[in-house]
Amino acid sequence: MGATMVPFFRPDIGDDELEEVGQTLRSGWLTTGPRVRAFETAFQAAVGAEHALAVNSCTAALHLALEALGTKPGDAVLVPTLTFAATAEVVRYLGATPILVDCDPRTLHIDLVDATRKLEQLRSSRPPGNLPHGLRPVGIIPVHVGGTMVDVDILNGFAARHQLWTVDDAAHAFPAAWRRSAAEPWRQCGEDTATISCFSFYANKTITTAEGGMAVTSNAALAARMRTMALHGLSKDAWDRYSGSGTWDYEIVAPGFKYNLTDVAAAIGIHQLRRSGQMRARRQQIAEAYLEQLSDVEEIELPDVDADRLHAWHLFPIRLSLDALAIDRNEFIRELHREGIACSVHWRPLHLHRYYRDTFAWCGADLPVATAVWERLISLPLFSTMTDEERDAVVTTVRALCQRHRRTLAVHSAPYAMDNAPAVAGNASVA
Repeated sequence: MGATMVPFFRPDIGDDELEEVGQTLRSGWLTTGPRVRAFETAFQAAVGAEHALAVNSCTAALHLALEALGTKPGDAVLVPTLTFAATAEVVRYLGATPILVDCDPRTLHIDLVDATRKLEQLRSSRPPGNLPHGLRPVGIIPVHVGGTMVDVDILNGFAARHQLWTVDDAAHAFPAAWRRSAAEPWRQCGEDTATISCFSFYANKTITTAEGGMAVTSNAALAARMRTMALHGLSKDAWDRYSGSGTWDYEIVAPGFKYNLTDVAAAIGIHQLRRSGQMRARRQQIAEAYLEQLSDVEEIELPDVDADRLHAWHLFPIRLSLDALAIDRNEFIRELHREGIACSVHWRPLHLHRYYRDTFAWCGADLPVATAVWERLISLPLFSTMTDEERDAVVTTVRALCQRHRRTLAVHSAPYAMDNAPAVAGNASVA
């Protein structure tokens, strides 16, 4: 292992967060209380939403969103196969069926052409996989992969045509934004970009509360239902019951969940939110350095950056051009680790996991782009506390590995050898 050890992420926790947590502990109010309310209000303003609910994870936010929308057995929800487990498992929590959709080969976002195909198959006599007949398509959950937003207008137009609600899995997408042209103002992720948008504040996200999440919406009825269900379905939440202005009495109006965020966690989030622009700017600096310093490495493909997107840069995914390398993705990762560079893969597609393969009979032919692209993906370290030396170590190591394992043409004495040699790919693309 080399002398430099670069972690995949390192939380950016400052003195203000530490002081706020200390004050919270000394205040005697540890669970959901005034700091959670302050965090919700500040986040709501930051993304331009009308209602915000802080919860203990993005998974909780997604679950509450789908429950509030009335998702039930017999419903079908379009979900990208290239995503984390939570996006689809919340559909299963409610007895509904996730319909796995392929990814766009350039952006890795949900492919609406394939989504249309899957809807047509659902309505036909031969639904895809092992899906039952008669499923009712009700919604779509786009994922803003890595921190760059989907085209909101196109996605919402698709949803409207097919009478689907939209729930953003925005776990990577704060602070991210989108606009139609340079003449228009940025539109924040969560600013009425979906029926409900759900964010993550897990330890490795762009801002953190250690564990935590947020659901935002412009629909007051949905917001009220989510707030009720987030704490056991009580008619009065803990803050109202135990504050001086509240009442001790409450009723259970529905069998709810235990998803509330604590004031200790919100104490961190309040100051993370205040520094979110500064931290995003630092991640962008690192991403731009990666893009510049790795641009001439033919063995890898770098992420595209669209001018109409303000990237949150939660992830920096590269794709190996495997035709140009003598090793595969897994060996490339092992060598990175041996050199002291931590990395990850986002993600093994859902249809390649045992549960979805065995339960719904999804196979690679159903989702060919995601099946091919995931074997080439590597997410490089990217976090706001990353030093220039750590960034340079990543660049140097990636370049060295590509050079070391570059596939070369064999030269033989036979006159026909070069004519029959395999072509060397430069930046191979996924069809």
